[in-house]
Amino acid sequence: MISLLPLLAQDAPPAGGGLGMFVPMILIMVMFYFILIRPQRKAQKAQEVMRKNVRVGDKVVTVGGIHGMVSGVTDKTVSIKVADSLSLKFDRAAVATVESKSKAEEPDTKVIES
Repeated sequence: MISLLPLLAQDAPPAGGGLGMFVPMILIMVMFYFILIRPQRKAQKAQEVMRKNVRVGDKVVTVGGIHGMVSGVTDKTVSIKVADSLSLKFDRAAVATVESKSKAEEPDTKVIES
């Protein structure tokens, strides 16, 4: 007599064949792209554009937290004046934020009415 126990203990084949296993994986990868990778690339490109547009007279903050005004610009470096007689030279990659000269010189024109 043939024993049916080994036949009953076998796993059933996955529903939908082999493609059914890959659909959730593909959906997870698409979600990762739109939630993590795409916004990170967008922010990175914005940082590159900001660093390329640094001009003399802009107020900047470096990655190390040094505040100052740009006194000179070359292709790879930025000279930042931090005191009357002190100017430091940094790589462009060290600039974290830029406040353009036009923003810094504009007076605050908001009128609060009560």
